[in-house]
Amino acid sequence: MTLNRKLAPDFKTIEKIEIPHAFAHTLDNGIKVYTIDSGSQELTKLEFIFKAGMFYQKIPLQASAANNLLETGTKHYSANELSDNIDYYGSFFECAVDQDYASLALYSLNKYLDKSLHYVEDIIKNPTFPKDEFDIYLSNKKQKHLVNSEKVNVLARRRFSELLFGEKHPYGISVTNEDFAQLSLESVIEFYQTFYHSGNCTIIASGKLSKDLIDTLNRFFGKDHWGHVQPIPVPEVNKETSTQQKHYIHKSDAIQSAIRVGRLLFNKKHPDYFKFQVLNTILGGYFGSRLMANIREDKGYTYGIGSGLASLVNDGYFYISTEVGKDVTKDALNEIYKEIRLLREELVDAEELETVRNYVLGQFLRSVDGPYALAEKFKAIWEFGLDYDYFDKYFAAVKTITPEEIKSLANQYLQEQDLLELVVGQI
Repeated sequence: MTLNRKLAPDFKTIEKIEIPHAFAHTLDNGIKVYTIDSGSQELTKLEFIFKAGMFYQKIPLQASAANNLLETGTKHYSANELSDNIDYYGSFFECAVDQDYASLALYSLNKYLDKSLHYVEDIIKNPTFPKDEFDIYLSNKKQKHLVNSEKVNVLARRRFSELLFGEKHPYGISVTNEDFAQLSLESVIEFYQTFYHSGNCTIIASGKLSKDLIDTLNRFFGKDHWGHVQPIPVPEVNKETSTQQKHYIHKSDAIQSAIRVGRLLFNKKHPDYFKFQVLNTILGGYFGSRLMANIREDKGYTYGIGSGLASLVNDGYFYISTEVGKDVTKDALNEIYKEIRLLREELVDAEELETVRNYVLGQFLRSVDGPYALAEKFKAIWEFGLDYDYFDKYFAAVKTITPEEIKSLANQYLQEQDLLELVVGQI
């Protein structure tokens, strides 16, 4: 049969998505290991996760410094030796820290996993935090901070978090120039000792896993308790959301103005989270969204605009974000509120809803392609203490949401008087 390339392929809706589940194991010392055995290549990703994000730090920079300095030297190897030896076996190691968690990830060929884990074990258990490496890290970090502090989008992101949560809340604290002088090496080591230990570690393994993986992990990390095992201190937090609705930071040399509009809302544990994601996609969650169609395609005010629902372990918020020419800042704001108002006042038509519905499901389908993606999907529910039925509920909500429900959600959560507005640049 000859393929007729003038005809588009038949459109098919996604009826159901089957997600392979992670299996739980426990090492001898109690560390939980979750495995996702999938893929065709002899590769394994191991992610060591600690409740050691910025939410837990006593002072700014503490969590990121502790995480990033782990691989700058250990009792047995210098930073260069660690890097060279891990690279020699074709492995890759990276550190990351976000608001709630810190992680250390190793990508390794299965045949060299033992060799690579030898160095990773030393990084996790025996870092020395050399003073010269600390000074270099802090100097580089400060220089980057100074450069970023001239950018309107960075200033807007920092200030918007402060307005949502308060300047003293862990989610709202922004780094200042003075914080670099106040951070000490001793405070970084204290943070490491408090949070990086076997009592606060979870491992997620994904890839084409070897049959003896759990035995291997047990040998390196599970035989005994390691680190300063202690209960994880949970900070006392008080939100101080700004009671002033509109905020402006003037920047005379700005060519563009950064705009943030949004509010505190909820995270993925809330029953309205799933259907609000559909509403958000319509408004600004993909390239074909209403905000993009209006403010980029029709008006030409910006190269890009988007909205999202940020889901943090202890909170969540909705935001609209863009940068526009300084001469059209007011006009862009008017169009943003116009699109929100239309969602409150008019029903979404069936064709637009079906397009968005299929886009959301298609994106979900792409996001579970491959073992590492499956691991990320599992991590996204594990962090919140959720089960795999979360995805079934999400799928069902997207498939069944109605225009009436979208309008109701917009009226409940997107009233203009409930939205904070921030402009950095010129109005």
